[in-house]
Amino acid sequence: MSRKRVNGRRISKSVRNICVYCGSGLGENPAYSAAARTLGAQFSEHDIGLVYGGGSLGLMGEIARATLDTGGRVTGIIPAFLTEKEKMMRDVDELIITDDMHERKRLMFERSDAFVALPGGIGTLEELVEQLTWVQLGRHAKPVVVANIEGFWNPFLSLLAHMKADTFIRPGLDLNFTVVDGAAKIVPAVLAALTTGARAKDTAVLAKF
Repeated sequence: MSRKRVNGRRISKSVRNICVYCGSGLGENPAYSAAARTLGAQFSEHDIGLVYGGGSLGLMGEIARATLDTGGRVTGIIPAFLTEKEKMMRDVDELIITDDMHERKRLMFERSDAFVALPGGIGTLEELVEQLTWVQLGRHAKPVVVANIEGFWNPFLSLLAHMKADTFIRPGLDLNFTVVDGAAKIVPAVLAALTTGARAKDTAVLAKF
């Protein structure tokens, strides 16, 4: 993969934007916010733009502000009915207000080269599972990274292991994604997956849980 430096920043030509799914709350563990801020700074360092849900609350606000504060690019995509509830962030580089959730998710997909799930709630879980399903069904091959900060996603990973043991996740329907345990490992994991196709198959990932 080709890289160059501009104003001291490392630029990856194969990754322009990464979509981050995360909570509109902060959660109880301060490590979640710290991870969001670290990831935002890493995006700026690598000249990777953030695509996210457009809110200013919780982890969404943390990663967006961290990206902007370190000179990075941010695209917020939010449906009209959530602009007040999630306190839409107006000072992003590009703000897109959609008619509904379907349009929001489509645009987030189209504008992103990879997907990352930080801690979050039902919405974050739904978005993550949708991307895993699309990869499983061969609809795209963009990297998906699960940021298992302080073991947040362990119950989810255990559920996937249970599904596999009960043969609802069958051979030939692999779940290709990467699990990392720290925010600093996210960008390297995405770059590695794009460079070498190094996303771990479900057998390797789920064997750890």
